[in-house]
Amino acid sequence: MNKELMEALDILEKEKEISKETLFEAIENSLLTACKNHFGKADNIHVEIDRETCDFLVYAEKEVVQNAEDIEDDCLQISLKDAKELSSKAKVGDMLHVEIQSKEFGRIATQNAKNVILQKIREEERSVIYNQYYEKEKDVITGVVQRYVGRNISINLGKADAMLSEGEQVKSEVFRPTERIKVYILEVKNTPKGPRINVSRTHPELVKRLFESEVTEIKDGTVEIKSIAREAGSRTKIAVWSNNPNVDAVGACVGMNGARVNAIVEELRGEKIDIVNWDENPGNLIQNALSPAKIVAVFADPDEKTAKVVVPDYQLSLAIGKEGQNARLAARLTGYKIDIKSETQAKDAPGFRYEDYMDDEYENEEYEEYEEGDYEGDDYVEEQYDVPVEE
Repeated sequence: MNKELMEALDILEKEKEISKETLFEAIENSLLTACKNHFGKADNIHVEIDRETCDFLVYAEKEVVQNAEDIEDDCLQISLKDAKELSSKAKVGDMLHVEIQSKEFGRIATQNAKNVILQKIREEERSVIYNQYYEKEKDVITGVVQRYVGRNISINLGKADAMLSEGEQVKSEVFRPTERIKVYILEVKNTPKGPRINVSRTHPELVKRLFESEVTEIKDGTVEIKSIAREAGSRTKIAVWSNNPNVDAVGACVGMNGARVNAIVEELRGEKIDIVNWDENPGNLIQNALSPAKIVAVFADPDEKTAKVVVPDYQLSLAIGKEGQNARLAARLTGYKIDIKSETQAKDAPGFRYEDYMDDEYENEEYEEYEEGDYEGDDYVEEQYDVPVEE
């Protein structure tokens, strides 16, 4: 019996990841519960289990009294005559350990003891799962789509189920049961029914974590993701910076022939990703953030967190983007409120002085090389610049 118990504990420890010590404590508590149900009280009852052999001993600590007539409580006292049968050295006033045979317990007491053990195993199992996923909070994990629950989606993460709420879903994405997807763990709560895990497909950190897993340079700290702005399902802008002058931050994220970024785009179901260089100079950063549009001049006010940007007339719609998306994402990426004007609009503005906008460090030397004839309209770049690569 002891060998079988040890094997059962080993299996539980391996499969449920519940420590053997916790299981031993559960068995001890179950025996105490059985004693309480059988005798009515268990204040003086002790249980000892050998952790190596699984041998256990249940005994009651009783006070020795002179005669049977002196016994006030059978559970707490024993007569000297009965005590002598257990120990020849017993004398009045001694505290004697009287062994209790667990076989004597009734069916109800045994069933209650069993329930105590099962309840403890369930509690520990929930606790182990909670701790396991709590450690993964704010991280990305792969799950399997199970079913739609109303407008929410139930996703199996292995040992637990997570809920992808309607607000955290990308509207353009439709999933099928058994489909494998990556999700960002927003929050893990411990509830009486087990851990409640909320996940997201729209959070900007999802893109960041995907880059960390895909790009070795980001994982080892050579390249840092300084800022990220996302409109889930449509486009993401990400600003990166390299700690090593010999490593091109944008190139590392893009990968050979775009392999790295394409893997992320595929996971995000075709969401466009613009990767730009981070710059401590706000003017240069704003210029990079508005990529793929070409900039004539930038005037940034670090105190007010505002910036005025001048672009060529034929680049205005490209700089603003479809429904203002490019400018909106650039503003989120840089933290600046950006006012974009074409050259004609800027020159026609009251009190406009070109030198107010122009600054030597912001001058775009490449601008002189381009003329309107080089472009065939704003559509020139939607495809080519989905993933900008510096030459």
